[in-house]
Amino acid sequence: MDLGLKGKKVILTGGSRGIGRAALEIFAEEGCDVAFFSRNPEQVAATVESLSRHGGKVIGEAFDMTDHDAYRSWLTSAAEKLGGCDIFVPGASASGSGATGDWDACFNADIKGTVIGCEVLEPWLEKSGAGAIVIMSSTAGVETFVVPQAFNTIKGALLTYSKQLGQALGPKGIRVNAVSPGPIAFPGGNWEAIKAAAPELYNATEAQFALGRWGGPEEVAKTIVFLASPASSYTTGTNVVIDGGYTKRVQF
Repeated sequence: MDLGLKGKKVILTGGSRGIGRAALEIFAEEGCDVAFFSRNPEQVAATVESLSRHGGKVIGEAFDMTDHDAYRSWLTSAAEKLGGCDIFVPGASASGSGATGDWDACFNADIKGTVIGCEVLEPWLEKSGAGAIVIMSSTAGVETFVVPQAFNTIKGALLTYSKQLGQALGPKGIRVNAVSPGPIAFPGGNWEAIKAAAPELYNATEAQFALGRWGGPEEVAKTIVFLASPASSYTTGTNVVIDGGYTKRVQF
């Protein structure tokens, strides 16, 4: 299937590892120009080198989004350098630094990072004529998970925001969808640390996958890319759970 992504301009935050990195690789393979940031300069450099082999424009910078004014400026600069923005994926999350229990960090990164990004890039996405936003939620926001913590609550709030934003931006030709990954394992990720520090939690979680295995970042990334693409042109306001059967709720 041709996803219709060649030449599209993609801005993705937090893209040097895990799901974000995997999504960038697919976008680049599909012929997109991409812009991203991450806090780790070495990881950013390695990602830029990998993405550049696909031949499209690649803008990657080491950046800390905790300064929201600087974040706004970065988003505008990225859109200007790309020559537009067709797709926005706000992937930066406090969970990347293991701050799932920090209310301020989760609010500032996951909520404000998403909302500010959508507000700043809305004019660019409207000009696209095929604008798409894919918001990163989590199964931790749709079912009780481990303990009450900021990350779970914030990700649940993003689902409400995503649905309402889809209604508001639809008339402007901008689609908004969310994805909710379940526990995903990859080198350097949170679940690798949990496996070492709390093997009983790791093993108990693994036992709950209906498919009998952990998912990888690329398995989530493929859905993100599809939802963002013109191949999914009539999909907006939905939430796609990608969890290998980890959650047990019925989707209506």
